[in-house]
Amino acid sequence: MEVTMENDRRTGALGDMRVIPDEIICDIISVLSPRDVARLSCVSRYVMYIFCNEEPLWMSLCLNNVKGLFEYKGSWKRTMLHYEKAVNMDDTSQFKPLQFDGFYSLFLYRRLYRCYTTLGEFSVDSGNVERKGDLSLEEFRKKYDVIKPVLITGLADSWPARNTWTLDQLVLKYGDMPFRISQRSARKMKMKLKDYVSYMELQHDEDPLYIFDEKFGDTAPDLLKDYAVPDLFQEDLFDVLDTDQRPPFRWLIIGPERSGASWHVDPALTSAWNTLLCGRKRWALYPPGKVPLGVTVHVDEEDGDVNIDTPSSLQWWLDFYPLLPDEDKPIECTQLPGETIFVPSGWWHCVLNLEPTVAVTQNFVNTTNFEFVCLDLAPGYRHKGVCRAGLLATDDANFEDEDIVMTSTKCCSSPMNELRKEKRLRTHANHDISANGAANCCSIWKNDLPYEITFLSKFLDEHRDHYNSVWSSSNCIGQREMREWLWKLWIGRPELRDMIWKGACLAVNAGKWYECLVRICQFQNLPSPKDDEKLPVGTGSNPVFLVADNVVKIYVEGGLESSLYCLGTELELYNLLREARSPLGEHVPDVLACGFISLDNGSYTLVPWDGKGIPNMIADYGPLIESCKSNSAPFGLSGKILFDRKIAELPACGLSSPPESKSIWPYIVTKRCKGKIFAETRNSLSWENALDLASFLGEQLRNLHTLPVPLLDRSTLADIKHGPAGLSLMEIDSDEAAAWAFFLDNLAIRKKNVVDNLTKWGHPIPTCLIDKAMEYLPDDFEKLLPLFADETCSWIHSDIMDDNLYLEPVTKNCVNDHANGTYSNGSTKNEEVLLWKPSYILDFSDLSVGDPILDLIPIHLDIFRGDPRLLKHLLASYKLPLLTKNSLNDSADKLNKFGRASYRAMCYCILHKDNVLGAIFGIWEDLKDATSWQQVEETVWGILNESSP
Repeated sequence: MEVTMENDRRTGALGDMRVIPDEIICDIISVLSPRDVARLSCVSRYVMYIFCNEEPLWMSLCLNNVKGLFEYKGSWKRTMLHYEKAVNMDDTSQFKPLQFDGFYSLFLYRRLYRCYTTLGEFSVDSGNVERKGDLSLEEFRKKYDVIKPVLITGLADSWPARNTWTLDQLVLKYGDMPFRISQRSARKMKMKLKDYVSYMELQHDEDPLYIFDEKFGDTAPDLLKDYAVPDLFQEDLFDVLDTDQRPPFRWLIIGPERSGASWHVDPALTSAWNTLLCGRKRWALYPPGKVPLGVTVHVDEEDGDVNIDTPSSLQWWLDFYPLLPDEDKPIECTQLPGETIFVPSGWWHCVLNLEPTVAVTQNFVNTTNFEFVCLDLAPGYRHKGVCRAGLLATDDANFEDEDIVMTSTKCCSSPMNELRKEKRLRTHANHDISANGAANCCSIWKNDLPYEITFLSKFLDEHRDHYNSVWSSSNCIGQREMREWLWKLWIGRPELRDMIWKGACLAVNAGKWYECLVRICQFQNLPSPKDDEKLPVGTGSNPVFLVADNVVKIYVEGGLESSLYCLGTELELYNLLREARSPLGEHVPDVLACGFISLDNGSYTLVPWDGKGIPNMIADYGPLIESCKSNSAPFGLSGKILFDRKIAELPACGLSSPPESKSIWPYIVTKRCKGKIFAETRNSLSWENALDLASFLGEQLRNLHTLPVPLLDRSTLADIKHGPAGLSLMEIDSDEAAAWAFFLDNLAIRKKNVVDNLTKWGHPIPTCLIDKAMEYLPDDFEKLLPLFADETCSWIHSDIMDDNLYLEPVTKNCVNDHANGTYSNGSTKNEEVLLWKPSYILDFSDLSVGDPILDLIPIHLDIFRGDPRLLKHLLASYKLPLLTKNSLNDSADKLNKFGRASYRAMCYCILHKDNVLGAIFGIWEDLKDATSWQQVEETVWGILNESSP
C-alpha cells in the first residue's frame, strides 16, 4: 500500500533516529550481540521489530558467532536461537511473524527481492566468449593463454565425475563428510555435505553459503580420482613445492541458485580453469585493468596488501549491470554442464549460479604467466594497483577529464589505499548511481591496459627489494616459500633458466644481488660464479650464494644498522668458540672472509672487516656509531642488545639507512658444507635419523648455552631503566642481572603492542584468545627480575629452522660404522644413502641473549613439526635444567606460573617478533577452538614440565 505522512510509522517509531538511512541502521544493528538484537526488537512494535527480524541480519549474526560444524535450522533466526539455546525449538508459535502496515523501505525491499528472485531468464547474454572443441595445446597457447577467455567443450567427457558428481550421488557417498564453506564472514566454518544440501533446498538468501573447499582432496580423496587435469593445463610450476608449502590451487565448488563468486582477480595473477559438472553458471569478465562498475580496489601503500570491495554477484547483475551501455558491458557467457572455461592471468571475473551447480576449478602457473606471477608477488604497491585497476592506479595518468577520474572512483574503482598519504581520492557523497554516472565512470578506462610484462614492471618500486621490504599479507605464498620455489625451479627445470631468471629479477632483485656477488668474488679472489650459481639459495631473509666450495652471504635484512650488528655479533661468537675450544665450533662453517660492499652512484667499493674497529666506510654514518667508538667490538653483543631494544620500542624509527645514492651491505664468505640442508632431506629421513638429529640439536644447544656471555658494556646502557625499583643497569649488581633486565625489558615493550600484533596476524589465531592475551601474560615483567637473576642468561641462536641445518649422507658401506657409534662418509654417487648425519648449524645472524627456552620454539615448531617425542629426545640429550630449583620452589603466587617451563615458552610465543602462533594453530588445528591460552600451553609445551628438575 502507499505510505503517507498520516500512516507512516517510521517517524514515530524511530524518534530522533529517523534521520539515519535504513542501510546505516541495519549496519549498526549488525554489530550487536544476538541477545541484544532480540531485546532491541521489543522497543518498537513495528519498525524496529522489522529491522531486528530481517533474515540477512540474523544470517550475519549467526555466521559471526557459530563455531564448529554448522547445521541450518530452516531460517537464520531460528538457527541462531538454536545455537544460543534461547528457546524451545519445537514450539513453532514463537516464530509466527507480526503483520502490520504503514512502513516502507526501498533498501529492505531490494534486499528481500534479491532473496526471492529466480534466475531462469539470466542465461540470456551476449555470449561473446568463444566456444571451442578439439583445442590443441599449440592453438591454446597462441590464441588464448594470457590473451582472452575461452569456453572449451569435451575436456570432461571421459571423467567419472561427469556422471557421478550430482547432488544426490555426492550426498549418498560423502554426506557425512564436512566441507569448507565460503561466506563473507572472516570466520571459517564447515558443514556436512548432507546438511549443506538441505540448506540449499531450504534457504532464501541473497548471497547464499557456497562450498568452496581447497582441502576437498584431504576430506574425500576419492574425489580426486573422478577427474583429471586437462592436457591444456597440465603444466603448473607450483608443483615443485611440497603440498604444505604451495598455495591453495584446487577447489570443489557447490552452490545453489543466486550463489556465486563476486568480482575478483585470481591470486598472484595466476590463470585458472573451471569445469562445470551440473547446473548452469553465468560468467562476466573484463580484461586486466578494467575494474567493473561498483567495485573498489584498495592497495596498501606500506605492504602492497590488496583488498577489493564488491557487491555480491547477484546484486551486481541486478543493480549495476543494467546501467552499463552496451559497449561497456563485460565479456559474457553461460557455462553449461561438461564445459570448461579458461580465465587468463589478471582478468576480472564474476560468477552467478543460475541453478544448483557442482564444479571443480584449479589455478596454475605456466611458462606463459610465470613472470606476471613473480611481478605480482614482488614488494611494493604501485604495480599491484596497475595490474588490477590499470592507468587509474597511477598518480600521473593523463586523462582528458581529470575531474571525472577523481569523482567517479567510488562507483568504479579506487586502486589507492583509503589512507594514502600522497593523494586522497574524492568520492561521491550520494551512493545512488545513475546511468549517466555509470557511463562517465566507465569512460575512464577506454584505453586498454598494455598487459605486457615490460610495461607493467615499470611500476615496480626501485627502492624496495624482496629481502628488505614488508611482504604483503594478501600474497598467496610466503617469502620463505617464494625463495624456495624459485630455487627448486632453478635446479629442477634448467631448460627454463632464462625465464626463471627474469622472474627472479622481478620478485627478488636477483640481478642486483648477482652483481654484488661478482664484485665480492673478484675482491676475494674466488672463482667467478657459473651460470647455475647466479640465483640466491635457501629460504632466509638475506641473499646467499653457493660459488664452488664457498658460501657468500650478503646481509640486507632490516637495513644497514641491523646488518652491522648481525655480522658483528656473529663474528664475536665465532671468536669465542675458538677461544673456548667449544665442541660447537666443529659444527659451524669456517669463516674465510668478511667485509663491506658499497654501491655509490653506480660505482662499487669493497673493504675487509674482522668485526673489530670501525671501517672508514661505516664511520661516515655517525648516527650508527654514536655509542660504539670506545668498544673493541663496536657492533658486537652489547650494541646488538641495545639496538634490539630500540627496535622493540620504536619499530617505525629504529632503522637507519644511507642516502639513496649510496648503499652498503656487510657480507661474509664461509666454507661450503657437504650434504644438504634439512629442508631438502626431511621427507627422506628415517625415524632413526630424526632421533639422531634431536640428540645432535640437544648437544649443540648445550654447547651454545654453556658458553660465557661477554661482559656488557654498561656505559652504552646507562640510560636504560629497569629492575624492581626502576634502577638503571649501571646500578644493578651483576652483568648477569643486567642481561636479564634487558631481556625482561624487551618482553615488557613487546607486551605493549601484543594485541595489535596478534590482531594484525589474525587467522588462524582465535579471536577469543587475542582478547585474553594481556590477562595471560605477567602483569609486570620487572617483578620477575629476582627469579631470572638466579638463572643463567645464555647465548640464543633464535633461528634454528629447516634451512639452517646441514646433514651429510651416510652410505651403505658406512652403516656398520654407524651401528658402532661412528660415521665414515663415502661417496654417494653409486651408493644408496641410508642415513643422514647432522653436521652443521648455520646462520647465527639472529643471535641474542636470554632464556634458553627461546631456542626450543623454532626447533619444536619448524624442525620437529610439533612432535613431542622428538622434543623429549632433545631434552634428554640437552641434560641441562630449563629452570632453576629456586624458580620452581618459589611459593609466591606471582611467580608460580613462571615456574612452569611451559608457561614461559607460551609467553615467548605470544610475544615473539614473528608469527609463530600461526605455526602453532596450523600444526594443532584442534586448538583453533581453544578457549584459553593455558589449553594451548599444555598441548604444545606441556612436555617441558616433565623434563624440568
